[in-house]
Amino acid sequence: MEFSHTWPLMKIKGQEVLTQKQFSKNKDFYMSVINVENVSKSYRDQKALSDFSLTVEHGDVVALLGPNGAGKTTFVKCMLNLISADSGNISIYDIDSNDPMSRSRLVYLPEKFTFYSYFTVEETLKFFAEFHQVEKSLVKERIQEALGKLSIGELGKKKLSELSKGQMQRVGLCIAIVADKDLIILDEPFSGLDPIGIKDVKDICLELSSKGKTILINSHILSEVEKFAKKVIILNHGQVKAQGPIDEVRGGMSLEDRFYTLIKGTKEESGEVHV
Repeated sequence: MEFSHTWPLMKIKGQEVLTQKQFSKNKDFYMSVINVENVSKSYRDQKALSDFSLTVEHGDVVALLGPNGAGKTTFVKCMLNLISADSGNISIYDIDSNDPMSRSRLVYLPEKFTFYSYFTVEETLKFFAEFHQVEKSLVKERIQEALGKLSIGELGKKKLSELSKGQMQRVGLCIAIVADKDLIILDEPFSGLDPIGIKDVKDICLELSSKGKTILINSHILSEVEKFAKKVIILNHGQVKAQGPIDEVRGGMSLEDRFYTLIKGTKEESGEVHV
């Protein structure tokens, strides 16, 4: 598969040329959404990622799990090209992550969403709708839909400075809905949310997945991830300890127990489990 360096032209097998709109509709051309091959990254003498590989398919809900310092954030930063890997390759929809076009079909929500405090919630969502090039005729409808799904319809006219941490997190999640991208990356999406907010996030993730969206979640809350993730990747000290469909990774245990065994287990259990 050969890509031109500039949008909108793209050659497939040297023959067919797709526009951006057609590209979005022809997902069957692409074997995977995210493909990571042997990525390593060090900070001075500290190994953050070591020969890290994974594949994420269309419609997957994938949880990236690991203790603090496991390499989760480093991987996400490498994928978003915020930092450069020392070696290896990362592609998104078959486009190298070093190419800005690789990020045209994703939306990323950081753990702590912040924005101009004097913007209202609706103004914030309008700004990001424009940033993500949402059709103007759809913006109002998308915003109302997102506010409703996150149960914050009454906050539309409030300034961000008036919101709690949990409400700010909901606003960030609204952006993911308004943007309507094919790949959604959520960093600790349950942070600051009450039980209702957590359920809203899970329901939204399942709904988006059913529509063919692909979701990558970085989370510490194993009990919640276990209820809706299709696949998990467990990292420790920059190395993959297990990855695959969640039921197979658990191996008859709870995800929490399996996680603890892999991270704190015996030497015999410390190798990678790939299913």
